[in-house]
Amino acid sequence: MNIINLNRGWKFHLGDEENSFETRHSDEGWQNVTVPHDWSVQYPKSREYSSGTGYVIGGTAWYRKSFTLDEADAGFPHFLTFDGVYKNSQVWLNGYYLGRRPNGYISFCYDVTDYLYFDGRENVIAVKVTHEDIADSRWFTGSGIHRKVTLTKYGKVYPAEYGVFFKVSRADEESADWEAECELYSAEDGDRKLTACLIDRDGNTVSEASADVSFRGKNAVKITFSGVIDRPALWDTEHPNLYTLRVTAGEDVIAEEVVGIRTFAFDPDHGFFLNGKPTIFKGVCMHHDGGALGAAMSKGVWKRRLAKLKKMGCNAIRMSHNPHMPELYDLCDEMGFLAMDEAFDEWEGCKNKWFNGHNVYPPKHQGYSEDFPEWHERDLTSLIRRDRNHPSIVMWSIGNEIDYPNDPYNHQSKAEMTGNNDANKPEEEKKYNSGRPNMERLSVVAKELVSIVKQSDTTRPVTAAVAYPELSTRIGYIDDLDVVGYNYKEQFYAEDHARFPDKPFLGSENSHSYSAWKAVLDNEYISGQFLWTGIDFLGECGGWPYHSSSAGNLTTAGFEKSRYYLRQSWWADEPVIHLCTGRSFKEREGRRGHREWKNVTETWNYLPGEEVEVRCYTNAGVPDLYLNGRKIADECRIDCDDLGFFAWNVVFEEGVLEARAGDVSFCLETVGAPAKITMENVGYDWDDIVQIELNVTDTAGRRVVCDQSRIRIHIEGEFEYLGMDNGDIEDLNDYRDWRRNTLDGRLMIYLRRIGDGDVTVRAMNQYLGMAKITV
Repeated sequence: MNIINLNRGWKFHLGDEENSFETRHSDEGWQNVTVPHDWSVQYPKSREYSSGTGYVIGGTAWYRKSFTLDEADAGFPHFLTFDGVYKNSQVWLNGYYLGRRPNGYISFCYDVTDYLYFDGRENVIAVKVTHEDIADSRWFTGSGIHRKVTLTKYGKVYPAEYGVFFKVSRADEESADWEAECELYSAEDGDRKLTACLIDRDGNTVSEASADVSFRGKNAVKITFSGVIDRPALWDTEHPNLYTLRVTAGEDVIAEEVVGIRTFAFDPDHGFFLNGKPTIFKGVCMHHDGGALGAAMSKGVWKRRLAKLKKMGCNAIRMSHNPHMPELYDLCDEMGFLAMDEAFDEWEGCKNKWFNGHNVYPPKHQGYSEDFPEWHERDLTSLIRRDRNHPSIVMWSIGNEIDYPNDPYNHQSKAEMTGNNDANKPEEEKKYNSGRPNMERLSVVAKELVSIVKQSDTTRPVTAAVAYPELSTRIGYIDDLDVVGYNYKEQFYAEDHARFPDKPFLGSENSHSYSAWKAVLDNEYISGQFLWTGIDFLGECGGWPYHSSSAGNLTTAGFEKSRYYLRQSWWADEPVIHLCTGRSFKEREGRRGHREWKNVTETWNYLPGEEVEVRCYTNAGVPDLYLNGRKIADECRIDCDDLGFFAWNVVFEEGVLEARAGDVSFCLETVGAPAKITMENVGYDWDDIVQIELNVTDTAGRRVVCDQSRIRIHIEGEFEYLGMDNGDIEDLNDYRDWRRNTLDGRLMIYLRRIGDGDVTVRAMNQYLGMAKITV
């Protein structure tokens, strides 16, 4: 088996150019691009586009890629794989049409053995991408070949697509029983001895099984290998130990899968258990974009973000609301994140798509629902089979908020229904409408989808993110679910646990409030929660000039917000302490909840004598606060016990503000004026995307949190500029602009190396001078 990466050397043209599928079609003048590629973030945002998808362009485009193969490769099976093309992809090879895939998130492959040239002629891949309906989603989608492309050459024996399935039936610290179900083909008739072995991280074979297999004709042969591994290194969130499953036929490698040894279970009364240990999901929901990078993400960019979430105490990811790039699941395996893998945001009924601001009527009705009847079984099966070997994945979600009231389903038993996100919704839209589809239909579709999942994997439970349990639990929607997820419905936990004593429950989507977290801590039967969201994302915005959602603990640039540190004080195991401040204000009667979301930041720069609210986020006990060495009196404390943090009202005085609790402490200092630029490479050598963090500091090297300096960059070397991101959801500058303001004194610079030489980045501002970094 040999996997050839085809990411480099593509030609791109925005527009529908006839006959682009022909091998001799001229692509001279087309743009040179590397995939993953998202054309939507290359062009200016416009309020003429859809707010739901981030005010970015759509359209129809073509990609072309030429490559040659050696004569020695002839006679062996070859498969062309696309990890994701948004959307409505059509693929040709050497002028021959291979097929189409409407779904923009799912991976797919084609058997191209009969279409390839091995005689020195160039092979030409042509891909047409059609994304004219830009109001087709409630969030940013991107456009183009936004994930990697590979060509896999096999030996004479090769697997069906995702035809190797690794299972663990029993495991503890002493031993584990494993199986590998394989669905295999052979290019030639004959008898073969096949071997499946487990290899540890040091390259040692720790378990092995063999079988003699007879191949006749073109029919697949199904075989199950089994074995025992002594003293296995179990996979969990703290020690994500991995093995390699290798299936061979003689010297030929048929398949390799990275796998983990672990067991898990959901208990209706006691929550979730991983390897027999009670484990609470401290999870976040995540969309697939990377801010300025759009949908064209890389493993390295994701790793920087996941490392920060891990430090926050997060141990679980919900893949909202579609299949994500394979590298993200790999990282969950490698870094120790549990995962909920989610297939759909809509089924047959099309949800409202906001194009002129969130909840601004009328909506549009474009999207995947148009393709669901024909494609749902194939798409769902592809997702399950692609991802079922990841030890991180512990449940499959068949849908997000499919039962959201009046979107479009309703029911005659409810004269009026409202959901959790219905601000500004017209009264008429809340009322029962007999012309809309009946919500009872959802139980029928859910049953079918659960059955489809079980055909490919019976080792994991099936769940869904339920939006309106006050009705949907009474009409059979959750009956076939193994685990029930509730979105923002903590008030029904106790009642529905009593109504469905055999059903495990969890929070599949939750607010950042302390009360939502307390609902997990106070109810052992709730397996955990998934915050909406872990990271800010493009689209689903309030309306121009906003182009992103600010729901995350990290910005679109991957920087920590103040709420990140609050969550860390609730979730992290190690002692943490942090300070944030904001201008004091007198609370209005009945507005206490508003204080929970007050805008605070990491600064100790205010006007002399001004009253400042100081917040301390810690899990190390009751903290004390000091200003320039003097302890702040207890009468300055604010009662915030029900909000999960400590606070004081303090009269500002220039100097050092320090919080101490247990063995940890944290300081904020009054900083000087912006004086210089600093840059640091925060990416990874193995990743082709370079990530540079830029900070504006004072003369002492302290970040100036209030800074919004205009930065201009210049880059030398072999590179592709991918843009800058400051995390500002109102910044309307083009993502690929060479100038951008900082936000909170920082921004990210992204570029892709396309050669072996050094790349030098210079950042300039007329008042701050110039900084330089070479990578």
